[in-house]
Amino acid sequence: MPYDEVCDLLRCEGRRPMPEEIPVPPWRRPKKAPPRMPLSQDRIVDTALGILDAEGLDALSMRRLAQELKTGHASLYAHVGNRDELLDLVFDLVLTEVEIPDPEPGRWAEQVKEMCRSLRRVFLAHRDVARIAIDRVPLGPNGIMGMERTLNLLRAGGLRDELAAYGGDLLSTFVTAEALEQSSRHSGAEQSQEQAGMFADQLHGYLKSLPAAQFPNLVHLAGPITSLDSDRRFELGLEIIIAGLVAGAGDGADDGDGADDGVRTAGSTPPGS
Repeated sequence: MPYDEVCDLLRCEGRRPMPEEIPVPPWRRPKKAPPRMPLSQDRIVDTALGILDAEGLDALSMRRLAQELKTGHASLYAHVGNRDELLDLVFDLVLTEVEIPDPEPGRWAEQVKEMCRSLRRVFLAHRDVARIAIDRVPLGPNGIMGMERTLNLLRAGGLRDELAAYGGDLLSTFVTAEALEQSSRHSGAEQSQEQAGMFADQLHGYLKSLPAAQFPNLVHLAGPITSLDSDRRFELGLEIIIAGLVAGAGDGADDGDGADDGVRTAGSTPPGS
């Protein structure tokens, strides 16, 4: 609509029209654009995490990150060596959200579960972080501190050295793999969830249709095998691993690395008892 017609319309409604853009007089300086925020590693990593959450790991490139920061992608390399280092930094930032409790007498097993639940919540809250974590050792400052606190919690339960070291790795791997499976199942919208449900139903029907005399276990366990209740499956997995750690701690076996008698004696008492 022409400007004069807009003015007539606004006058009829009792409002004054907005003036057309007025040029700046030549003796005045034009308004300066607001200064850009300086680049820093923290700003780059925060922005990368935002892209990851919104668009996923495959969308996170140095070029896409530079576009979001309104800078040339070559400028990023003054703060981050490459994409792989960027992912290390993003992963380390996310680990600050994981809650690892200080050991409390009598609550060892529940505290280990709380730690694992917290790690899982963080992985599910940040899209594709489990994909980043699956092949990485958390060696950033937050990751190192988290590993130290995790081992402190496991050893407080009386685990001998080998069980504490491997148990921490096992728990981390279990949580990461479970979160990766769940996040990949729900990465697409409702259509992929619907497809997963349809496949589970089809698989359940197929297992139930097998000859019961030849496949009695598959027929009997068709329901649990095809269950999509991720929370229930996760809790069962935790129970299995922690029960194994408790049993290992209670067997009094030497780990063969010359651990002192104090550690072996602590291992003879089931954690949480």
